[in-house]
Amino acid sequence: MRILGIDPGTGILGFGVIDVQASGKAKLVDGGVIRTPVKQADSDRLLTIFDELTEIINEHKPEVMSVEKLFFAQNVTTAMSVAQARGVVLLCGKQAGLELFEYTPLQIKQAITGYGKADKKQVQEMVRVVLNLQEVPKPDDAADALAAAICHSMTARYA
Repeated sequence: MRILGIDPGTGILGFGVIDVQASGKAKLVDGGVIRTPVKQADSDRLLTIFDELTEIINEHKPEVMSVEKLFFAQNVTTAMSVAQARGVVLLCGKQAGLELFEYTPLQIKQAITGYGKADKKQVQEMVRVVLNLQEVPKPDDAADALAAAICHSMTARYA
């Protein structure tokens, strides 16, 4: 199964593509970020996310998309901006005919580390270990997207 994981954001959106074998072993296919200029209009930023994510989907042909759910408690403006980006992500996935799954940060941390309140460094290290990489994926947003993909691969085995 090929899974596309997404860490939503408007300025930086992380993506990670993994292949998961029947044995459960996961292998990195691709990972990175989509960046949009801060001073650009929201509509233009969302269009960039749509276009670049559509390209990634067309190139890698995932079967499933795993998206981190929005979790913000403080900045309403940031939360709304990220929510808009999530909407574009979900639209891209649906238009491509992907099965969509959403996980909270707590669910992702729990699946990756066994502890729902693990810190960022612990999650990144487990992403490195699970994918058998020499180094932790950079930037953080790409590692978080890969964590979302790995979370789905682990959760799907028991569903």
